[in-house]
Amino acid sequence: MNNPFMDIARTLENKYIVQWKENGNAVIGYTCSYLPDEILYSMGILPFRMRGTGAGSTSIGDTYFGPFICSMPKCILQLAGEGSYGFLDGAVVIPGCDSMRRMDDCWRKAGGDIEGALPEFFHHLGVPHKAVDYSLTWFRQEIEEFVAAVEKHFSVKINEDRLRESVKTYNRGRKLLRELQELRNLKSSPVSGAESMAVILAGSAIPRDIFNSLLEEYLAELRLRKNPGTKKRILLAGSANDDVELLQLIEGDKAVVVADNICFGTRFHPDIVNEDADPVSALAEHYLFRSECPRMFGDYKKRYSILREKIDSAGVDGVILQNIRFCDLHGSENGLFERDLEKEGIPSMRLEREYGPMVETGRVKMRVDAFLERIG
Repeated sequence: MNNPFMDIARTLENKYIVQWKENGNAVIGYTCSYLPDEILYSMGILPFRMRGTGAGSTSIGDTYFGPFICSMPKCILQLAGEGSYGFLDGAVVIPGCDSMRRMDDCWRKAGGDIEGALPEFFHHLGVPHKAVDYSLTWFRQEIEEFVAAVEKHFSVKINEDRLRESVKTYNRGRKLLRELQELRNLKSSPVSGAESMAVILAGSAIPRDIFNSLLEEYLAELRLRKNPGTKKRILLAGSANDDVELLQLIEGDKAVVVADNICFGTRFHPDIVNEDADPVSALAEHYLFRSECPRMFGDYKKRYSILREKIDSAGVDGVILQNIRFCDLHGSENGLFERDLEKEGIPSMRLEREYGPMVETGRVKMRVDAFLERIG
């Protein structure tokens, strides 16, 4: 079966972005899933989730970040310095973690040193670390300031009717992704974790209307796919991962990743945005209160409960808790997850890895194979 999403997942600029730009429309990149995509899309701007895909080194990233930091923002800065993000008309840095918070300073400094590295529009969107009433008020103010900055720079105006339509379009995509997860939950899942990851990555890199149409067709084909056979059912959790090859490495011919709890995964897709409320308020509440990320304080029990629900729904045999080296948030929480999952008799493995050009595939494969033998 042809997977229309795989090429999109493995590259940065794709044919849909090229067409979008040829039609005179802007593209804004962002660093974290707390940005409400619907707002930009309603203004005729394509939101693009930035990745480090294709980075061959971290020489530029090392220069500005230093050695002891997550390699994902290093790879993003590397690509920006090399000109790979030249198709962006703007960028939004969101403090998802300390490494991404530092992206703001490092990218601005690199932009002063490397011609063309910094987009003309560059904005910092603050996101609270607690989901409570007063932090929701602050987050809405941050969104309103962001909207004002976009309107001023790009000479556009937000329109409530178009915003409501944008919310409906993205909600349709969320419902389709639910259907994809339902297929993954089947006893004999017709779709691999790598294929599913490609779908989700494409959703943050192409116009949402096009994504919805492609996914509807793909789901219809998946429903006709024959049983691929019995394999170990794995849930992948932890740090951001946009590497389809990592999923393929984990799966091999013995396993299938039937669920995930990672950024760039299904973490932010299950809940539907309220279409009847004021759209900006509904978006602020949706993005802030979907607090499955360990950057949010005081919600470990909630996050563990969500993880357990996913394990039960997908009939998982084992859990791989991966984190990028120097990711304190996921590295620490993965230890808690492992402790509590093992207490319940759910086999779990912590896996520390690098991102991009520094991935040690041999070591990762050896660890995964040993884990699969254990749960066998």
